[in-house]
Amino acid sequence: MGFVKEFKEFAIKGSVMDLAVGVIIGGAFGKIIDSVVNDLIMPLISAIIGSVDFSNMYVVLKGTVQSGTALVDARKVPEAVVFAYGNFITVAINFLLLAFAVFMLVKGINTMKRKQEAAPAAPAAPTKEEVLLTEIRDLLKTK
Repeated sequence: MGFVKEFKEFAIKGSVMDLAVGVIIGGAFGKIIDSVVNDLIMPLISAIIGSVDFSNMYVVLKGTVQSGTALVDARKVPEAVVFAYGNFITVAINFLLLAFAVFMLVKGINTMKRKQEAAPAAPAAPTKEEVLLTEIRDLLKTK
């Protein structure tokens, strides 16, 4: 019974829920970055390089593969060894964009924290003793 109770306390803690929310948002954010890379950046790079499908960029290291063959078909050629670098470039660009976005997010949060820490704190409310002493002082001044 102790194990179940301990697990329940662990699962209900706020930090576990925060982690779950972070993972869900992170997954959605990753899909946004994938779309930015695949739908916006890669077409621009492909236009500059001249290749329409970036993921089909490869070099044949061994064997003979007909020019213009898709990567999937090139891998099926017997005795052919292909060095498929196009997908790696896509994933690397995806990673760099995701890392940059996370960096900018963390930088923004840190800037907000620094501003919040630098803001002057509101003066603390006077204690009951201070209020009483102030009243006594004011009464003595009027006499």
